[in-house]
Amino acid sequence: MLTTPDVSLDIDGYLKRLGLGPVGAPSVENLALLHAAHVENVPFQTLERADDVDPYAAAGRIARAGLGGVCYQLNGAFSLLLDTLGYRVTLHSAAIESGWAGGPVSPDDSHNVLLVHDLPAAGNPAGTWILDVGSGEGFHRPLPLVAGTHRIGNAVYTLRPSDTAGGDWRIDYDPDESCRGVDFTVRTSRWEDFGTPYRTLADGPMAVFFLYGWIKRHHAEGFDELIGCQFTRYRSAVGREVRTLTSADEWLAVLDEVFGLAPVEGAAQWERVHANWTQQSLRSLIYPES
Repeated sequence: MLTTPDVSLDIDGYLKRLGLGPVGAPSVENLALLHAAHVENVPFQTLERADDVDPYAAAGRIARAGLGGVCYQLNGAFSLLLDTLGYRVTLHSAAIESGWAGGPVSPDDSHNVLLVHDLPAAGNPAGTWILDVGSGEGFHRPLPLVAGTHRIGNAVYTLRPSDTAGGDWRIDYDPDESCRGVDFTVRTSRWEDFGTPYRTLADGPMAVFFLYGWIKRHHAEGFDELIGCQFTRYRSAVGREVRTLTSADEWLAVLDEVFGLAPVEGAAQWERVHANWTQQSLRSLIYPES
């Protein structure tokens, strides 16, 4: 378990982690800048397991410890930063449909997303935007809460009413991505609502990822992903490159150079990850076809 750091919000340190200096007043352009910088520089990661979903503690780990987290911590911390910067932001229950979690699934607190309000723009007169910096994959910049197809770079996302419940929404992801889609509700949540779901998932379906370490970040051209010893680099222009990392030096170099991470335990963590990855019974939990 991680030790919870000082929980005061270090805005300058947080922005520095995003590769940014002071940002201007709330605007569509600045919101897109912040979202893109977050998903590029703060990965989804399960190398270490945080104790809780407190957004202040998560922001401290991001700003001071150079770590990432899972959706609950990343979206919670980002909502805190945005609120401090003057945005009107709300937190919402969601669920992901993927190769590991089939669906579609009604929003059940197994994921969350953010909505930012009151920023009208051409094509989005209501001014509500969908943000998600907590999945490691997906849209690089905010999506307008407007039904239809939206292109971000080479990726295409479709926003439509959810098949699961009246009033909920569905984002169909680009077909080249691993995630198939996200269903979310417009009903607001509090960060405290996700504490029990986090512990349930971390002790259950996600426990295997804490054994290996699952790290993922996305950017304008695609995404990078490391599960155990398997590193995947996806670029929309060229497709997927997959390779197996076979040494501590190689693994630590990828963490540093690709994800900007320095694991808490260093080479000892590699030994644990490598030992777990080479046990077929564990690896098959993630890749049943292997």
